[in-house]
Amino acid sequence: MHMADALLSPGMGGVMWAAAAATTIHSARKVQSQLDNRKIPLMGVLGAFVFAAQMINFSIPGTGSSGHLGGGLLLAILLGPHAAFITLASVLTVQALFFADGGLLALGCNIFNLGFFPCFIAYPLIYKNLVRGKPDARRLAIGSVLAAIIGLQLGSFAVVLQTYLSNITALPLSSFLLMMQPIHLAIGLVEGIATAGVVSFIWNARPEILESAAAEKPLAPIPLKNTLMVILLAFIFTAGFLAWFASEHPDGLEWAIAEVTGSHELEAPQQGVHKKLARIQENTSLLPDYGFRADEASSQNEESLLPAQAGTSVSGLLGGFLVLACGVFIGFILKKRKEPV
Repeated sequence: MHMADALLSPGMGGVMWAAAAATTIHSARKVQSQLDNRKIPLMGVLGAFVFAAQMINFSIPGTGSSGHLGGGLLLAILLGPHAAFITLASVLTVQALFFADGGLLALGCNIFNLGFFPCFIAYPLIYKNLVRGKPDARRLAIGSVLAAIIGLQLGSFAVVLQTYLSNITALPLSSFLLMMQPIHLAIGLVEGIATAGVVSFIWNARPEILESAAAEKPLAPIPLKNTLMVILLAFIFTAGFLAWFASEHPDGLEWAIAEVTGSHELEAPQQGVHKKLARIQENTSLLPDYGFRADEASSQNEESLLPAQAGTSVSGLLGGFLVLACGVFIGFILKKRKEPV
């Protein structure tokens, strides 16, 4: 559900940048009271894992479409909503700057749509009310699935509304909405099941993590080394290997656009803010589309399979470690500001 700049007017992009920035500042202030030396590395490794998980597109049977995990709900359950929002914002910023995944003008929209709705609506209003402080396998599964579906439905509706209000595309509101909501219902179901699986593992291994996140308090003085190592290894395995097998079908947003217009991508205006931001993104993208720049030129050659896989692995590992470093850096900055001088 990463929006491209072609869907947005500069005005709408600016408004959503402001909304995302305001939410980030508010979240940072809240997180300062929760941070300790255990939560900071947890933010980093979970951010890296979500980065890798977002690279794995899974096919939606019978549609020719695919989806990937958003990760906002998972982070909210394990970190609390405010730390989760900051962590997901780091993931999306790294994706946009270094991998050209989502536009720079659209970055505010992507942070808000993928972060605000799962972290501040689906998690507190749906998940927490269903789990009610007494997690078990059934409550975790139901809460995760329903919250993931509702969060993604709200996010996909926001994409449609932001596109419509921008008024720079030929996408009609009703037709676009009719395509977006059902496909993201299916994607939300898969995300909910995956989220329930990860949360169940953490609950069985370290229930204190979920309890501190629900109360938005610092982690109790418990050893987290083994848990952090498991999450880190899961990130490395996902980014370095599982990402090879991601579906090549267009994601839900691209599929919906194609169903309405006949093309998976819309061309952004070639002047003004769009052109300037596209040029900036081209210069900052180390591995555009999670591959070596040479892959595009050799895409018609069968021998390009191995280089493409190598590019995917390098992208996943590099991006994940960048997110990990961002999460730890932000955590230490906020913790330092919290400490009295």
